[in-house]
Amino acid sequence: MAGVPPTRPRLLTIGDLTLDIVVRQSAAIESGTDVPAQISFRAGGSAANTARAFARLGGAATFVGAVGDDRLGEVLERALRSEDVTPRLVRNKGQTARLVVSLGANGERSFLTDRGTADSLRWQPTLPALLKATDALHLPAYSLLKKPLAETCLRAARVARRAGALVSVDLASRRPLLAGGSVAARATIAAVKADVLFANHAEAAALVGPRNLRQLLELAPIVVVKAGAAGCTVLWRDVEMEIAARPFKASDTTGAGDGFDAGFMYSLISTGRAPGALRRLDLRHAAYDGGKAAAAFIRGPRAELVL
Repeated sequence: MAGVPPTRPRLLTIGDLTLDIVVRQSAAIESGTDVPAQISFRAGGSAANTARAFARLGGAATFVGAVGDDRLGEVLERALRSEDVTPRLVRNKGQTARLVVSLGANGERSFLTDRGTADSLRWQPTLPALLKATDALHLPAYSLLKKPLAETCLRAARVARRAGALVSVDLASRRPLLAGGSVAARATIAAVKADVLFANHAEAAALVGPRNLRQLLELAPIVVVKAGAAGCTVLWRDVEMEIAARPFKASDTTGAGDGFDAGFMYSLISTGRAPGALRRLDLRHAAYDGGKAAAAFIRGPRAELVL
């Protein structure tokens, strides 16, 4: 990353590529009867979403992950290519990951997840070259929780750091992150030695407590705590910046956090500065850019997959 800023920022993400089955209810679910709903099929996955959002900003995005030996893996690969993301997929025996997104009548979201083969990615001989040709590596915490994917991602982070790339982690979801307890979760995140840590308020509070958010700086030198439509808080050294977001309405915010991560990292890469040389103004701009990217991602095209 040091030196002249790249003409086209480059991001590599490792993790999940899923079929999102989005169920938009028009009323509360009632046992034993029908409830009207709209049901759609979309390409999803936290790591893949960040790559998509990065590509939409004009960056060069590469996604690395495992899919099943089923037709769904082929469908999702085509969906990535259609959004200018370069997929580097491994096909393993089993089914491709899928996720049910339940959008309640009150706007609340719930997720039911079947990760399928997503966690089966082992170290690939092509990864060193890919990591040396990127400006940043992004990992959702989902990618750090189960072997062999977790081992692959930790090794990738080491290679990326040695190559001078930024490394970012998003806590992603509090329940799977804390399945083994908060101490184990903190150790898992700390092992990555990330430059940037993303979390929402619920994830951050679950990890270190609602009044101890600055403890997250023990896990990464730059911490961004996202607050959805309210903006975010950036923690860095002795600085704590509250960054407001431009308000807008959205009935489906799935992927907004992934989009924010893409915008923030795109902005940091575009400075051309190494992590130790970043300025307060760089981080403020990155936070604004993250908010804009999140809004653009969830208001952008939500293409229906043809299965």
